[in-house]
Amino acid sequence: MWILRSAETETTFRLRSGAVKTVGRAPRADFVVHAALVSRLHCRLTATDDNLEVVDLTSTNGTFVNNRRVEKAHLSAGDRLRVGRVEWIVMAEG
Repeated sequence: MWILRSAETETTFRLRSGAVKTVGRAPRADFVVHAALVSRLHCRLTATDDNLEVVDLTSTNGTFVNNRRVEKAHLSAGDRLRVGRVEWIVMAEG
């Protein structure tokens, strides 16, 4: 299982292997984030046992991993994922 934890917004998202989830401010997003600079459907997360992948969904303000703008990236434990002004720390739970 993968865990995304944000200290500033006190949000935690959990993704089991096989999960495909969207992040955005629209009610139809799987993980709804009400924050500045977050697009309606901002990015998609795909989880497997060994990998967590993020894909930017042509968001206006970009998706960032460790302060680098990405279109697609594999995340590892300890990485920082940022959409808008919200940042999560990526954790792997065995």
